[in-house]
Amino acid sequence: MTEQGGVMIIMSKLPIGLQVFSIREEAEADFAQTMQKVKDIGYDGVELAGLYGHTPEEIRDCLKDIGLNPISAHVPYDQLKSDLQGTVAAYACIGCRYIAIPYLAEGDRYGTRTYREMLEHIPEIAGECRKYDITLLYHNHDFEFQKTEEGMYVLDALYQTFPGEILQTEIDTCWVKASEVDPAAYIRKYKNRCPVVHLKDFTGTKPVEFTALGQGVQDIQGILAAAVESGAEWVIVEQDEHTLHAPMEDMKLSIEYLKTI
Repeated sequence: MTEQGGVMIIMSKLPIGLQVFSIREEAEADFAQTMQKVKDIGYDGVELAGLYGHTPEEIRDCLKDIGLNPISAHVPYDQLKSDLQGTVAAYACIGCRYIAIPYLAEGDRYGTRTYREMLEHIPEIAGECRKYDITLLYHNHDFEFQKTEEGMYVLDALYQTFPGEILQTEIDTCWVKASEVDPAAYIRKYKNRCPVVHLKDFTGTKPVEFTALGQGVQDIQGILAAAVESGAEWVIVEQDEHTLHAPMEDMKLSIEYLKTI
């Protein structure tokens, strides 16, 4: 860091990944060509959301040949529950350093039997991941910002249930903001427990309408500063849906915006 006029300026640069769910139709149609485009527009790595009809070995070799880092993967809890060893081994083969539980269906959320079952299984899942030096993450949406019976956010209760050695955060900054919580402050709340941070912008309206980075209401610069200060190793660009541009065009607009700041 360097200091200018009493203000600490962060002299760091985080590598930028892309969540393949953002361009899922393109990846399903031609994975290799789509990954080459991701590399060409400037991304350093990808976070997978499935295997797109390929074997782990094919995904591994494709990303290696193109020069994209296989950062992480979103893996549904049901898949981890039904074949824990095989699923974790597959993503270890690809070279992923992180596996994230990405989403819970309405019937599986806080207060349900399935949710309690998931809490019981998280240490086992994390232990299997550790065999391959993979870290288990949980990726939030907005429903985790409902309150528990004790009056805390469900997401905070989840992270209080387990130490960082078992479960780390993957904070989706769009859903934090949409829940009327400050994303930068929330990242700092989990300093040294937020290795991967999701960058996502939206118009600020409800229901949420997603945009490329820099075209919505998010303070991306503030979020990036918080991510660096809190020990993040990667930031991941994600855009669930696309209304103004084609998916790959949105991904290009997002990384071009990040390069300007």
